[in-house]
Amino acid sequence: MHWKSDWLLASALSLVFLLASGQDIFQSVERKAYDWGVSASKRNAGDKIAIIAIDDQSIANIGRWPWSRDVQAQMLDKLAAVHPKVIGHTAFFLEPQTDAGLAYIDKISSFIAHSRTLQSNAALSHLEQLIQEAQTELNPDTKLAASIKSADNVVLAMPFVIGEPLGKPDAALPDYVSKNQLKNVVKSAQLDDEINLISTRAAIAPVATVGESAAAIGHLNASPDIDGSIRVEPLVLGYYDQFYPSMALQIAARYLNLSVSDIQANLTNDRESVRLGNLTIATNSALQMHTFFYDAHANRPVFQVDSFFDVLSGKIATQKYAGKIVLIGATAHGVGDSFATPISASMKPIEILAHSVASILNEDFYVSPSWAIWLELAAWLCVALYLVLLFSRLKAGTAAIVTASLLLIFISSHYVLMTQKGWWIQLMTPCVLLLVGHVLLTTKRYLTTEKGKEKSDADSAESNRHLALMFQNQGQLDMAFDRFRKCPMDQNVMDGLYNLGLDFERKRQFNKAEAVFAYLADFDSKYKDLAQRITRAKQLSETVIFGGGSGRRNQNTLLSGNQTLEKPMLGRYQVEKELGKGAMGVVYLGLDPKISRVVAIKTLALSNEFDADELTEVKARFFREAETAGRLNHPNIVTIYDAGEEHDLAYIAMELLKGADLTPYTKPDNLLPTKQVIDIIIKVLSALAYAHASQIVHRDIKPANIMVEFDTGVVKVTDFGIARITDTSKTKTGIVLGTPSYMSPEQLSGKKVDGRSDLFSLGVMLYSLLTGELPFTADSMTTLMYKIANEAHVDIRQLNPELPECLAIIVNKMLEKKAENRYQTGAEIAEELKKCLVLA
Repeated sequence: MHWKSDWLLASALSLVFLLASGQDIFQSVERKAYDWGVSASKRNAGDKIAIIAIDDQSIANIGRWPWSRDVQAQMLDKLAAVHPKVIGHTAFFLEPQTDAGLAYIDKISSFIAHSRTLQSNAALSHLEQLIQEAQTELNPDTKLAASIKSADNVVLAMPFVIGEPLGKPDAALPDYVSKNQLKNVVKSAQLDDEINLISTRAAIAPVATVGESAAAIGHLNASPDIDGSIRVEPLVLGYYDQFYPSMALQIAARYLNLSVSDIQANLTNDRESVRLGNLTIATNSALQMHTFFYDAHANRPVFQVDSFFDVLSGKIATQKYAGKIVLIGATAHGVGDSFATPISASMKPIEILAHSVASILNEDFYVSPSWAIWLELAAWLCVALYLVLLFSRLKAGTAAIVTASLLLIFISSHYVLMTQKGWWIQLMTPCVLLLVGHVLLTTKRYLTTEKGKEKSDADSAESNRHLALMFQNQGQLDMAFDRFRKCPMDQNVMDGLYNLGLDFERKRQFNKAEAVFAYLADFDSKYKDLAQRITRAKQLSETVIFGGGSGRRNQNTLLSGNQTLEKPMLGRYQVEKELGKGAMGVVYLGLDPKISRVVAIKTLALSNEFDADELTEVKARFFREAETAGRLNHPNIVTIYDAGEEHDLAYIAMELLKGADLTPYTKPDNLLPTKQVIDIIIKVLSALAYAHASQIVHRDIKPANIMVEFDTGVVKVTDFGIARITDTSKTKTGIVLGTPSYMSPEQLSGKKVDGRSDLFSLGVMLYSLLTGELPFTADSMTTLMYKIANEAHVDIRQLNPELPECLAIIVNKMLEKKAENRYQTGAEIAEELKKCLVLA
């Protein structure tokens, strides 16, 4: 019976490991073993690659980054003089850069071109020459483009936006970009089902002046693993039906005197690879190369790295770069991201690029052979048979020797195959199975002995610590605290608990942060800054309310002003600063750290507006409305990126707008020109027509929800769907978001509303923008509601006689009491306004 019991346990464990071998917990072990194999492999990167680093010294001497492109042009001119084989520049030249004085020179040039007097002047040609020289001198982009073109060997970097495209691109990429796409692509008939090629939905091209001068352009997109480390180089990205090579691949091609036409991408599922001339680069199914990261030895750096300033100032002679690959990129602190790699916890993208180029040219990349899966299954089967059939028949000492021997075989095989052959065979899952199986069966066998009990306690403590860290990484902080408290206190557990307390601070759960720090203080009151942390957390837990309590309207901010606290988080967004306060919450400037996107975060304290028994339903409706509004894609509707909830504080992350709302322009002494008002209303009507066609009603059209950038003429409608959240509120605040002065009669009476209600509200807003007065005013809510539903408004021409009669007719029809007597669609109003615009 004992043998059968062990057999059953070992069989179940082996099957579980086989089925779960692809899960993150096992793959993390494989990645750690992979990193160990890479760091243990010793190969020479060669001396063909040199890095010119935009480092802290260069920024201190040249000035704050980004520099003027004059500086980049000077560097390229110095390098071009010694003829390096290839120059790879990783800076993104995505926006034009011009000197402020260029506009005045252009005005002078335009004046001369249209002046008959100056055209007859004999000195005109000399003056025009001077102006052309000034235009060239004051345009850094032109200088940089000239330097790139003169060098004739510069490869530029270009970022793509990773993501599966949902439709077709807005426009074709510029010719200077599209000429870099791969033409020689071997695909299978079932490409979409069999290939995991990384797809992109957008590409951000360099400015035309600079991009047209480049010898080649390659994508510079990192492909980190789930743990954030860089192990692969995506040699090819998919952009709709096009394929674009990486910057590393482009540089290697130029070094071998090849062009993009000499690159072949093989997307068939039997042998994924990229071919560069006669050089074959083995890849995975996503055309990612497992990069060989060269480790430094004998206190010598892997690649020659020189300071940008030293080279530019002549301190370092450029002759050393003749015939080499020169990579220019940032290594300074705070400039660009850093990534973990198998050999470094923090490596800059320019260094990763150097390793990738060297891997390609030296053919020093790792591969997973087609037969690797069979060897991995054989290893698993060997361990499973050992645990099922043999382990329970061996004595404890013998079993330990056999287990250690098998582990040594697997680990040595992994080491030899990676360091000598460059083959990556995933043997760590069988190793983990072997260890877990050995521990489990041994623990079972000796469970009643003191030795077995001690081992079980130790394993349990370590397991709880790992589970605590896992829960903490997943954001389940309360469960993490429970697990940490089950662990014997040691340095690792104390470090983990301290970081957990900081996470609670970031979530503004100061009472829980205080509990964690107090728990730590019971073991070591002098650990780090516990005393200060406990005092501060206690004070803040008594004064700061996260999201507010039910039934109380408050405007508490997430930002305490205390610089020693961790920056608060709302979901995945880091709150940077407060932008303003609205009716139900605060608006913040936020940052998505993963993609460096700046957003506006509007918070809604739903618990302040609704009773507890209806809060669940309101939250569900909030997320439905946010999802619906998020699908709106119109140039005059603000883009919504995300929605979430933190402790009854709902939030919406949306596009950050630079303009101002129209509220100040409803005052009699601050009215906008009539034509400008009509133009704004037409754009708002376009947005409403689009939303109404999608069966979405705004419900809160008012000047505060219309944002205008007066410099560009951009008009954006905000807060789609938010008013609907409060339509059924039973709280005393009731219809605050509806703004009664702008509500339609049917909305005030609680009837079902459609797009015509928005058109009434827009009519009220148009009335206010034209006259500086509201069409309906009263001292009480009841009187106001009665006037809106029953009384006629004062004609706008009585308040402003200069307004055209056609505009009064339009406003009167928009403010009809009955929805069927109003305009039925925004398009109808827009057409009438366009006709009236001629008379305004």
